[in-house]
Amino acid sequence: MSKKHVVITGASTGIGWGTTKVLVEQGIHVFGSVRKEADAARLAAEFGDQVTPLLFDVTDEAAVYAAVDVVREQLNGQKLFGLVNNAGIAAEGPMIHMPLDELRQQLEINVVGLVMVTQAFVPLLGVDRSLSGEPGRIVNISSVAGKVGGPFLGAYAASKHAVEGLSESLRRELMLYGIDVVIIGPGAVATPIWDKSDARGVDEYAATDYGQFASRFKAYVIKNGRKGLPAEDIGRLIHKALTVSKPRVRYAIVPKLLADWLLPRWLPSRFLDRTIAKSIGFIQ
Repeated sequence: MSKKHVVITGASTGIGWGTTKVLVEQGIHVFGSVRKEADAARLAAEFGDQVTPLLFDVTDEAAVYAAVDVVREQLNGQKLFGLVNNAGIAAEGPMIHMPLDELRQQLEINVVGLVMVTQAFVPLLGVDRSLSGEPGRIVNISSVAGKVGGPFLGAYAASKHAVEGLSESLRRELMLYGIDVVIIGPGAVATPIWDKSDARGVDEYAATDYGQFASRFKAYVIKNGRKGLPAEDIGRLIHKALTVSKPRVRYAIVPKLLADWLLPRWLPSRFLDRTIAKSIGFIQ
């Protein structure tokens, strides 16, 4: 049996690194995208020849397609087993004050970048019918925010709602080639992103009416994020989505299923609005 190969974007830390670790343990070779030479060297040191680092930013079209050439050469006529679109950022702040450049960057990385990477690698998954093997799968990493939009996370929620919608359409379109598309929507995951988020702060909104509330909500999100799921838990679910014979179209994985996922989706929206508003001090 030929070795399985998977491309993971954003493999340097967090979910990407955790998934790389899990897949390598399962005997799958990973092509992991990173943006820095130092991260590429670290991945190579940690995983040896079980991981091939790819140096690109998901917004750099030339670098992405150069990476495709590297992967195609190593596959040697074989189809790619999977593509995990994981790379992303989270812009924070009230929508009415958010600089439009930050909003554009959020969408450029989380949505346009995801589509560009998919377009670049999908021939290797099976659109190129000259390759041998079974068609591969795409796993798109969404979020709870792909279904539930919290305050001060509107740009991020917009990007993840977009990922949910385009994944639905893409899944139906790629049936022509036998390529499946699976969405994974994690809740809080314990990764270095929370330290980075804490360091950024929300000082740019301090002079607005939202200042004290944004700081309070951010502190709450960071506190819960640091108590989130291990990245390897998401990796194991991604491995399942890539390998089971009949995967679901979407998997939710959250620390507290009832409080973090079921109730926010079951409760009437106006009731949920008031609950959130009370929790951050908008109303009594």
